[in-house]
Amino acid sequence: MTGTTLIVVDRNLQGDILNQALPYIQRFQGHTFVIKYGGSAMIDSGIMRGVLRNVLLMQLVGVRCVLVHGGGPEIDRWIDRLGVKKEMRDGLRVTDAETMDIVEMVLSGRTNKHLVSEVNRAGGRGLGLSGRDGKLLVGEPLDESLGRAGRVTAVNPEILFLACENGYIPVVC
Repeated sequence: MTGTTLIVVDRNLQGDILNQALPYIQRFQGHTFVIKYGGSAMIDSGIMRGVLRNVLLMQLVGVRCVLVHGGGPEIDRWIDRLGVKKEMRDGLRVTDAETMDIVEMVLSGRTNKHLVSEVNRAGGRGLGLSGRDGKLLVGEPLDESLGRAGRVTAVNPEILFLACENGYIPVVC
């Protein structure tokens, strides 16, 4: 029996779980869920695998999922690593041009591509996007004193709908 995995399943428990889930599956099938996946939760690979399995399960039962991720801890590591001065005001990062370069490198490059790879490894089809792609997100500055830190004022979801309708899970930074 080499190479074979034996899984013992309690059929009653399995049936109970599916019966409890059915009303939710029926209610949300065909809907789109936007899931904010914070940078702090990405540090633990076990949590990441669990989140992605849940996303794939929702997709399997007909819920379109869009993952929107952060990356604050990784940004902070790179700011420190590159010796750039980190400045915070009222819990918000002051984002000058140099800091913005690091933020984009970390979020669009390292963090986004890692998360897309994990979606693919879990059996899904991840598609990495930045808020800049296809003018997906439009924003405005929060306050001049915060530099390039801003707030989203509009979302142009066409690219997300296209991706979801073609079986992809958009992963947006």
